[in-house]
Amino acid sequence: MTRPFAVQRIDHVVLRVADLERSQAWYAQVLGCDVVRRRDDLELLHLRAGTSMIDLISVDGPLGSAGGAAAGSEARNVDHLCLRIGPFDEASLLRHLDACGVSTRGPASANFGAEGDGLSLYFRDPDGNTIELKGPSLPA
Repeated sequence: MTRPFAVQRIDHVVLRVADLERSQAWYAQVLGCDVVRRRDDLELLHLRAGTSMIDLISVDGPLGSAGGAAAGSEARNVDHLCLRIGPFDEASLLRHLDACGVSTRGPASANFGAEGDGLSLYFRDPDGNTIELKGPSLPA
């Protein structure tokens, strides 16, 4: 069967969060994501993340409450979100994250992604969602 489409990139990911304003501030400060649309009636924020979007919905709002209780240490909504970034300068990234009060899971390591193997760093947002910042593919 021939598929009538080809996946091009992640369009958006929706994360359920406990505190919409706290998460919006965190994504703005740490990742530079700006709000491009706000839907107060749905307790929904659309954030620009490069050519993609990260949508945040309140776990207590009309959309978020459909997913049940907020995620906890034993119940996650998402394993992780990977954002392709450039440039990937580990020292600069670590300084920035540290200034934002964010600790990484460890040093940068090579991981496979859409463009092949490349360096990445992992850390958590205020709701415990894991974020991966991934650089360009490494030379073969």
